[in-house]
This record gives sequence, structure tokens and C-alpha cells, in this order.
Amino acid sequence: MLHMGMQRTSVILDDEARQAIGELSEHFRCSAAAAIRRAVIAHRDRVFGVRQRERAQRVRQLETLFDLFEDHDAAAEVRGLKEQDAHF
Repeated sequence: MLHMGMQRTSVILDDEARQAIGELSEHFRCSAAAAIRRAVIAHRDRVFGVRQRERAQRVRQLETLFDLFEDHDAAAEVRGLKEQDAHF
């Protein structure tokens, strides 16, 4: 059963490509089809760069993190944790 927006296709693979797909699917613990989809998308992003919509989403996420940690003093937090650990 195909999910909406998916298209079935057939690809003839040589030994090197078949081995690469096997390695990727084992590494990511996914099916060969999922490994191929991930590889195609990653290659597209390397060739053309990240799409504008994704880049904008990343910028929004980064700005949210900046807002969340604006008044955060990491050095003070580390000092406090070290003081707590000193009692153990």
C-alpha cells in the first residue's frame, strides 16, 4: 500500500549501489526503500542547498533558542552544579 504523495518506481542497482543501500539501511535501521529516500534527499540538499522553507524554519528555531536562553548564565549554572557535586 502506497502512502499519499508516494510513487512506486523500480531501480536497477549495481553491486556497489546495492551494498551501499544495505549499509545505509543497517546503519539507520530502516528498510532499503527508506535508505534510498534519505540518500536521495540528502544528495539533493548537497547539490542544491537547503530549501528556503527549511532554512526559514531552522532560523525560527534558532531564534526561539536565543529567546529561551537570553538571560541564562551557563557559567553560574555550572558553578552551582559543581557545588552540589562537592557534597557527594
